[in-house]
Amino acid sequence: MAHTVLQKGKIIARVRRIKGQMEGIERALETGAACGEVLRQLASARGAMNGLTAELMEDHLQEHVVHAKSEQERQSGGQEMVDVIRTYLK
Repeated sequence: MAHTVLQKGKIIARVRRIKGQMEGIERALETGAACGEVLRQLASARGAMNGLTAELMEDHLQEHVVHAKSEQERQSGGQEMVDVIRTYLK
């Protein structure tokens, strides 16, 4: 996804925040935090992952389908998206 290079810093920052959330969940489990707190942290991390995934999917569709330079690129970009969606929904 060459177009992600333009947003590389922003994307990496989001990934690092998610990593921090996961480390917080690990600490909560290690210290025996209340189930409700762990579940809230998991829901928050899941929301962050879903948000990042949706943004990257949108970027991919814009770059490789909507604004594709050729019909072949459009077909390829669309098929990649279908494959990703199938994996995502498993």
